[in-house]
Amino acid sequence: MDLFKKFESDTRAATLKELGIYPYFHALQTKQDTEVIMEGKRRIMLGSNNYLGLTVDPEVIEAGVKALEQYGTGCSGSRFLNGTLQLHLDLESELAKFLRKEAVMTFSTGFQSNLGIISALVGRADYVICDKENHASIYDACKLSYGKMLRYEHNDMADLEATLQRVPESAGILIVTDGVFSMGGDIANLPEICRLAKQYGARVMVDDAHGLGVLGEGGRGTASYYGLEDQVDIYMGTFSKSLASLGGYMAASAECVEYVRHNSRPFIFSASMTPASCASALAALKVLEKHPELPKKLEHISNYMRCALKAKGVKIREGKSTPIIPIYTYETLRTFKVNAKLYDRGVYANSTIPPAVAPHECLIRTSLMATHTEPLIDEAVGIIAEVLEEEQ
Repeated sequence: MDLFKKFESDTRAATLKELGIYPYFHALQTKQDTEVIMEGKRRIMLGSNNYLGLTVDPEVIEAGVKALEQYGTGCSGSRFLNGTLQLHLDLESELAKFLRKEAVMTFSTGFQSNLGIISALVGRADYVICDKENHASIYDACKLSYGKMLRYEHNDMADLEATLQRVPESAGILIVTDGVFSMGGDIANLPEICRLAKQYGARVMVDDAHGLGVLGEGGRGTASYYGLEDQVDIYMGTFSKSLASLGGYMAASAECVEYVRHNSRPFIFSASMTPASCASALAALKVLEKHPELPKKLEHISNYMRCALKAKGVKIREGKSTPIIPIYTYETLRTFKVNAKLYDRGVYANSTIPPAVAPHECLIRTSLMATHTEPLIDEAVGIIAEVLEEEQ
C-alpha cells in the first residue's frame, strides 16, 4: 500500500477549517507581549509561556542584537566541534550558580534536552519511571533510550511506589516528573517522590520547563519551592519560557553532566544554540537575578485571574497559583468552538485535546505573564465567561 494513502483518510484539519473553528497556526505580527496583533486584530495574549514578560525587555533584546552583530547568525556546527562560543560557557556557568548545581550543559531546544538527557542515561538494563501527565518530549526520550519505561498515575504516590516495586533490584532507575505540569498547572509531589527514590535506590529528574522563573526562591524552580535542591539529581529546563529565548539545559553534578556531554547523540549531532538565542537567555537570567520580585508579581496576577474566573462561575483546577490556568471544556468539538469565539472576540488561548489530555478532559489552556495588568485580566475574563455561557 502507498505510504501516502493515510493522507486521504486524515480529514480532521480540513473539517475544522470548513467549520471555521481551526485553532492552529495563527500568524503573530508583533512582539510576544500581553497584547498582540494577530492576523490584523488586537488580541489579549493568554496563550504564551512568556511567564516573566521578558521577550520585550530592552536589556534582553539589546543582548540578542549585540550577539548577532558580534558572532553572526549561527554557529554552523555542534557544540562538540566548532559550535561552542564563550557565550555558551558563560550561560552555563551563570545558570549553574543560579540553580546551585555543580554544572550545566545547554541544548538547542527544550524538547531536545529531554531527548538528550534520558537517552544518554537510561541503558538496556535500566528503567525510567514517568508520571502519566509528563510532557511529550519525555515520552519520546524514553522511546529513544534502550531502557524500559513504566508509568504511574498522575501524582499518585501509592502507584509510584507500586511501580518501583516492580523493578528488579539490579536495575538502575530514573524517576522523571514535570515540576509544574504543562496542561493542568499543578505541581509534582516532589517531597514524596524524593522519599520513595531514596527508599528504592532511584535517581530523580525534574522537567522544570514551567517551574523556572515561576516557583521557588527567586524563581529557582520546583525543587527550591520544596526545599529539596539537594535531593533532585537532575534539573531539565528550557529558555523558551521564563527566559524569553530558545534552547534548553541540564543541571546536575559535574560528573553527570560530563557523561551526558560525551554520550548524548541529540547533543553531539545537533548544531548549537544560535548566538542571539544564547545571549538573550543569559540576559534574561540576569534580569531575573536582579529582579527576584518578578515571580511574586506573576503569582499575584495568577491569583487575581483565578479569583476573577471563580467569581464568574468558571470551573478551574484548584491548587497552587501557577500561571497555567486550565478552563475545562471536556469535549473536543466544544473546545474548538469556545476557542474560536474567544479568538474572534480578542482573546488568544490554546485548545488542548487528546493526546495532550485524557479523553473527555479537554480544556482551554490559559497562561499568565508577570506583566499582565488587572484591567486586562478583567477584560479577558469577561469575554471568557460570556463565551462559555453561550457554548454550554
